[in-house]
Amino acid sequence: MVGPVVCAGLRVEARAVRRGLAGTPVVVVGYRARHADRVPRGCAALVMMGFGGALDERLRPGDVLVADEIRGGGAPVRCNAAHALAGELIRDGLSVQVGPLVTTDHVVSGAERARWAAQGARAVDMESALVAARAGGRPVAAVRVVVDGPGRPLLHPGTVVRGLAARRVLARTGPALERWGAFLVSGAAGSEAGPDADLDTGADEEPDSDLGTGMDGDGGEVRAT
Repeated sequence: MVGPVVCAGLRVEARAVRRGLAGTPVVVVGYRARHADRVPRGCAALVMMGFGGALDERLRPGDVLVADEIRGGGAPVRCNAAHALAGELIRDGLSVQVGPLVTTDHVVSGAERARWAAQGARAVDMESALVAARAGGRPVAAVRVVVDGPGRPLLHPGTVVRGLAARRVLARTGPALERWGAFLVSGAAGSEAGPDADLDTGADEEPDSDLGTGMDGDGGEVRAT
């Protein structure tokens, strides 16, 4: 069995993540995870990596959301190693928060964004729940770098600048992911273990920032240990 595997929806996300990885495989599962069947069975864990949208004002473009729960694919999926992964990312100087992530099949905006936020979700994407549904009991994690949010819609000229900044942040996540993955494989993370890794398989690409103190989903500080 190989270690954790990183899953990215778009090739641009996969390329960014791969920059900081020494050997973790990355699989491109496609926009809306339409190629989720590419996820390998013989790996220790699955980690979704890429861009996402914030659902409330606490997350700003360039911030990183580490999911402690993935919603939107039936029963919520717990990500038991969220705080351990967040701690590693904070060690590398990233602005990180921990909280629930929801997966939808469309771009979320306006009143719908507010409704998801009222239910406690912190960020939204289009792939994580679909990949998590294929985990088969393996640990799952999801890391999203914020591009849009309340007052910063995705369909806006400013998205280009925010997207480039988010790509730079995503490129810095690799070392933390591999340290966390090593803990997972060795068993050093104990019950706080969760998925992570990278491999590069091509997939259809369609439409799809940086320093600070981490916060958990309730606004509490997350500290690296």
